[in-house]
Amino acid sequence: MLTIYERCGGFATVRRIVTDFYDRVFDEEALARHFVAVDMARLIDHQTKFVSFLLDGPASFSDDHLERVHAHLAIGLPEFDLMTEVMSETLADHGLGAEDIAIVDQRLRQRESIIVTVR
Repeated sequence: MLTIYERCGGFATVRRIVTDFYDRVFDEEALARHFVAVDMARLIDHQTKFVSFLLDGPASFSDDHLERVHAHLAIGLPEFDLMTEVMSETLADHGLGAEDIAIVDQRLRQRESIIVTVR
């Protein structure tokens, strides 16, 4: 059985999804503020690996790492919810099915407590 990563087209497709995702993030003022002065090429590379991980691809990420990189960002639950919504919309627009999108959403939401730092 193929993984979501394999069904969607692998690394090149995931990179396009992540690039599109960040284009959409910058359209959301509540999210865009977190990326001022960020090296976007580096972030897109990192996030392509993370999204590949969420899709059962060949990358791995620990929750400790995710917690460390998000700790200083002061992310609230509304921003997290908006980010997951934007991700789901982006995945749908790139042809992923509802079941696969639900799996990715669940995997992101399982990490809410380590990404959201403002309660």
